[in-house]
Amino acid sequence: MCGIVGYVGPRDCTDVLVSALTKLEYRGYDSAGIAVFEDGKIAVAKTKGRLSDLVNKMEKEGKPHGHAGIGHTRWATHGEPSDVNSHPHSGRRVTIVHNGIIENYKQLKQFLIDNERTEFLSDTDTEVVAQLLDFYYDGNPIRCIRKVLHELRGSFALGIVFADRPDTVYAVRCESPLIVGQGTGEVFVASDVPAIIKYTKDYYLLEYGEIAVLKNGSVHFCSLHGRMIEKELHTADWDEDSAEKGGYPHFMIKEIHEQPTAVKTTVTPRIEDGLPDLSECGITPEALKNVNNIFIVACGTAMHAGMVGKYVIEKLARVSVTVDIASEFRYRDPLLGKDDLVVIISQSGETADSKAVLSLAKEMGAKTLAVVNVKGSSIAREADMVIYTHAGPEIAVASTKAYMVQLAVMYLLAFEMAFAGGRIDEEKCRKLTSQLTAMPDIIQETIEKTLDVCQYISTKLITADSLLYIGRGLDYALSMEGSLKLKEISYIHSESYAAGELKHGTISLITDGMPVIAVATQNTLLEKTVSNIKEVKARGAMTIVICDEQADIDREAADYLIRVPRISEMLMPMVATVPMQLLAYYTSVNKGNDVDKPRNLAKSVTVE
Repeated sequence: MCGIVGYVGPRDCTDVLVSALTKLEYRGYDSAGIAVFEDGKIAVAKTKGRLSDLVNKMEKEGKPHGHAGIGHTRWATHGEPSDVNSHPHSGRRVTIVHNGIIENYKQLKQFLIDNERTEFLSDTDTEVVAQLLDFYYDGNPIRCIRKVLHELRGSFALGIVFADRPDTVYAVRCESPLIVGQGTGEVFVASDVPAIIKYTKDYYLLEYGEIAVLKNGSVHFCSLHGRMIEKELHTADWDEDSAEKGGYPHFMIKEIHEQPTAVKTTVTPRIEDGLPDLSECGITPEALKNVNNIFIVACGTAMHAGMVGKYVIEKLARVSVTVDIASEFRYRDPLLGKDDLVVIISQSGETADSKAVLSLAKEMGAKTLAVVNVKGSSIAREADMVIYTHAGPEIAVASTKAYMVQLAVMYLLAFEMAFAGGRIDEEKCRKLTSQLTAMPDIIQETIEKTLDVCQYISTKLITADSLLYIGRGLDYALSMEGSLKLKEISYIHSESYAAGELKHGTISLITDGMPVIAVATQNTLLEKTVSNIKEVKARGAMTIVICDEQADIDREAADYLIRVPRISEMLMPMVATVPMQLLAYYTSVNKGNDVDKPRNLAKSVTVE
């Protein structure tokens, strides 16, 4: 998840690009860079670090001046954060900035090496695109772009400049978002409207495969087939503050809507020829085959992702998994050996208790695997192996997309471990992997189908003093996260319990009208879960049931039903978590709370 911008017009291009990137730095801050036409040549300035580091560098070394150029702020996916991996990337005659993932970059890179002996300077998939454009460039930019687009697989958007086409910027979208702003005698390209709202509120939305040509302060568009097209001009009615949220009222709801893209960005680079491939993370089948026990250690939401991981790894790979809270694990003198694997899950990579567990595990000789979202973080640097979750920056304190991509990583790890250990065959592994790659579209469908009903049901929760979440199996693991989401932003006391435990004490809490949210997506356990729902219903509870769209739920058991698409039971947590996020969000909104910054909480807990 990166931010790209472009500008053609009378203003100082560098100033415009830097200003625009400031509004997109939430999309990434591993590095920043610009390419500007200066005296008819492309001048590039880029550096590792935040945008402020680029500004400081240009103040010392001189900034390029001109009236056309492109810019980038990076969230690293391929290649660590570094000066050389920073965008823009160049071939001999072409310079580009890129947001997204090129799935087949390895094959394309080998093609270029075989046919041109191209020397690559970086580890990025982006440089492959720059070199490919250069390879096919015959003096006709549109024809070249179209030819390259037919060879690329993935989700991406590009800003492109050609050395022999001064003061002209080309832009193309293939799934990753891109807009073109129209000002008076000036035009802009950006990943999102916030980048241009300072200069203009008028913009065009690029669709899949559409190419924009910005020149002389105006823009024209052509299709993937080369035909000129007319586009509707939109006008934003946001102010600058709301524009940073992309028109959403809060970052949390924006980040819920970003989950399909986050999952795709996380999963796609880790699949090779239809099978999970974690080799770039330092994980080999040989290493996985020799694991004796797995300990998943995390805090809060990350620990709940680990609970789902436990169920899936044990079921598929038949390896014992213990999930523990980091602050407890480090003090209970755990039994660890050299054949054990300790998995540390942390969104920030700086969680204090999780860092302490990592140090303890290494001292005791266990292998360590970090699952983190921030490249270069302490936990990422110190672990033996690292799987980066490519959620992009998450601003809201209540985690949504970071949790979702942690789930995706748990599935990838389970699939590869089960296949490596011979517990599932190749056909089964391909089937599971295919189901996982389909999840972004299913998550999107779930958001669209459940948003309105969750908004309505949330109005029934705002007067509650306390409520329960219940579930069995994976649904119990999922209900723990749903309960945490609700309590942390709505301030309603909420607990989650295994549904089978109700009669061992918890059912005494049920009072007339008390909400009970039952997660019932595991059809093999559905009858037992429905029986538990009826037990609380008979004692006066108001029951809300989350189930799949084909589940046979006795309507006498459920006051409200939230139905999600039916998929494999094993992958249901990635679907059913969506309505729980929406319930928490809208309940908090209806209560007038500060959704993105709940009281007493911080995004990253870096102290004990």
